[in-house]
Amino acid sequence: MTRSRSPRSPRSRSRRGSSGMRPWLGWALKLGLVGLVLLAGFAVYLDAVVQEKFSGKRWTIPAKVYARPLELFVGQKLVKGDFLTELDALGYRRESAASGPGAAAVAGNSVELYTRGFQFYEGAEPAQRVRVRFSGDYVAGLSQANGADLAVARLEPMLVGGLYPAHNEDRILIKLDQVPPYLIDTLLAVEDREYFHHFGVSPKSIARAVWVNTTSGQVRQGGSTLTQQLVKNFYLSNERSLVRKLNEAMMAVLLELHYDKREILEAYLNEVFLGQDGQRAVHGFGLASQYFFSQPLSELKLHQVALLVGMVKGPTYYNPRRNPERALTRRNLVLDLLAEQGVVSAEEAAAAKQKPLGVTKSGSMADSSYPAFLDLVKRQLRQDYREEDLTEEGLRIFTSFDPILQTKAEGALSASLKGMSGRKNIDQVEAAMVVTNPETGEVQAMIGSRQPRFAGFNRALDAVRPIGSLVKPAVYLAALERPSQYTLTSWLADEPFSVKGKDGQVWRPQNYDRRAHGTIYLYQGLANSYNLSTAKLGLEVGVPTVLKTLERLGVSRDWPAYPSMLLGAGALSPIEVATMYQTLANGGFNTPLRGIRSVLTADGQPLKRYPFQIQQRFDPGAIYLVQNAMQHVMREGTGRSVYSQLPSSLTLAGKTGTSNDSRDSWFAGFSQDLLAVVWMGRDDNGPTPLTGATGALQVWTGFMRRADPLPLNMPQPDNVVMAWIDAGTGQGSASGCPNAVQMPYIRGSEPPAGPACGIQAPADAVMDWVRGWMN
Repeated sequence: MTRSRSPRSPRSRSRRGSSGMRPWLGWALKLGLVGLVLLAGFAVYLDAVVQEKFSGKRWTIPAKVYARPLELFVGQKLVKGDFLTELDALGYRRESAASGPGAAAVAGNSVELYTRGFQFYEGAEPAQRVRVRFSGDYVAGLSQANGADLAVARLEPMLVGGLYPAHNEDRILIKLDQVPPYLIDTLLAVEDREYFHHFGVSPKSIARAVWVNTTSGQVRQGGSTLTQQLVKNFYLSNERSLVRKLNEAMMAVLLELHYDKREILEAYLNEVFLGQDGQRAVHGFGLASQYFFSQPLSELKLHQVALLVGMVKGPTYYNPRRNPERALTRRNLVLDLLAEQGVVSAEEAAAAKQKPLGVTKSGSMADSSYPAFLDLVKRQLRQDYREEDLTEEGLRIFTSFDPILQTKAEGALSASLKGMSGRKNIDQVEAAMVVTNPETGEVQAMIGSRQPRFAGFNRALDAVRPIGSLVKPAVYLAALERPSQYTLTSWLADEPFSVKGKDGQVWRPQNYDRRAHGTIYLYQGLANSYNLSTAKLGLEVGVPTVLKTLERLGVSRDWPAYPSMLLGAGALSPIEVATMYQTLANGGFNTPLRGIRSVLTADGQPLKRYPFQIQQRFDPGAIYLVQNAMQHVMREGTGRSVYSQLPSSLTLAGKTGTSNDSRDSWFAGFSQDLLAVVWMGRDDNGPTPLTGATGALQVWTGFMRRADPLPLNMPQPDNVVMAWIDAGTGQGSASGCPNAVQMPYIRGSEPPAGPACGIQAPADAVMDWVRGWMN
């Protein structure tokens, strides 16, 4: 018996089909909900990322190092040419009339300039019009725009470098109220016309970009808003992917939910990448303005603004130094766009297109411009600050660096090396130089290599080399501190001798010329750098006493008390030699060398000052006598060649130094307002074709000729008297007598006055006087 199946009703079939669809819909709904939860969670995460960085410290700002500000006052020794050189270095524009901050006009011996305002340690100084009148080598007049006399005016200091973080980013932070006219309008016209009307992304811009790119067959336009560009630069990589683009869009929307449009725009102006300076990235319009035009952003004109905005599209491709024609075309396209959109008139755009690009030959922000001095600043700062404070907090470091003197030092070294080019192995000779102010101990210029821009081994700070005869002033100072035993006209024996040490070694010093010079005056031993008489004097005084004198002069090295130390076997760096000679130049007052004056925070708050320190280490009378002997070095001794280039009326004091086999050539000397130490030698300690007089002294002389210093004029101390003596016998004489010369003595150590000229003493009395003197 067969069972028949009853056919299913349509209802039952429909119910089965519906139940078959429910699992798919359920899973879809579940997946959708999970996706929404994940998306919401991801959005919350992105929101936290956006707020954390944007609300906190947005950038690591390197410390900025500034030179000394040039102060102007009537009677100041300043050559007009040097003044104009400094204005050029500061980026002042030459105009027919100083129309605004950063402009200067030159007419004959007068310079009219409009200074820039600046935040100094002592407070803010406003911009002002100043007229400076020169007469010869001096400032003869200083007045305001209305003609009223001005006591003093101060230029803003030149930025000489920075202390950069490991990633080498840099920027000069700007506020919206500091931007020049047209910058915002130009940026929005070129990069984001709908900026103030979208919510972070612009559907209209995206649609327009898709249409342009599709119809042209190539990518010619992007749809990113300024907010998206900021997000990409601030938070994301340059990866080209859909995921990165979606993240960018979401973060842009979130950013605009939390922050004001103007705040976002200001962040963009400071973040946008606009070039590469070696290993250092140039971020923001503030730094780009300095880098390309050597001017503050606030001073830029329309054609300059158009160039920088045009470079946003491709900073490397449109680099005006590497690709000037491409950059010019891009700039002019931006100017045409501004005219089309009514931002500027057609006439203004046409006039701007006639302007040259106007970029400087090289970036003015290079961190290797003055590497030796910056190295000194870094080392001194690290005694007080952490590394991250120096590279991230935007500190402003004010120093004693003098760009005019630095230029002259570099010029002297370059010219001297060129003049020595025919000598054997001279191309292997390196050099270092330290220039200070004798009264304050401030370092004003520094060279660490024969290539001053080379940021490598800093020989000014780290080349520790035997100082040779530079040690001799300490020997003579130790003796002259005993006026009852030694004066400048005491007799010394410059004769061969030997000393046997505790180890049985015999020391036999020799003069450089291998000759003995017999009986000489004490000052002549220093003036002519005689080794025999100097060593004998040092042994009489005592090697430990001489080493103690060196310590009081500022030498901190612990040298052994060997006789060879009396002739410079001990080694110092150029900066240490400068410290030693600083005390000699400053009347026996020790002033620790320093390169930093003060430090401000990024927002202009005073942080620390580095005050002038001074300590009297020696009797001024003894120092006065040593200075006198060092003047004889320059007039008649080993330094006399200086007066072939310098006027004889210029009083100078100094000392040459040559180590064994001419491995080191030294000169240290000073005027009233400048002290300079020069070293020349080979890094491998090999012999050179130079002595102190034929090498370092030539560089020193070239520098002093360029610097035009004030003559040395140390006031005569109260315990010093001037006495007339016979130049041949050293006995007392009188004014107007044959061979009579004046010499300084510590009071009470001067020889008895001789008979007045024209009065003949009896022959027997004369003979008794001579016998007494000889005994």
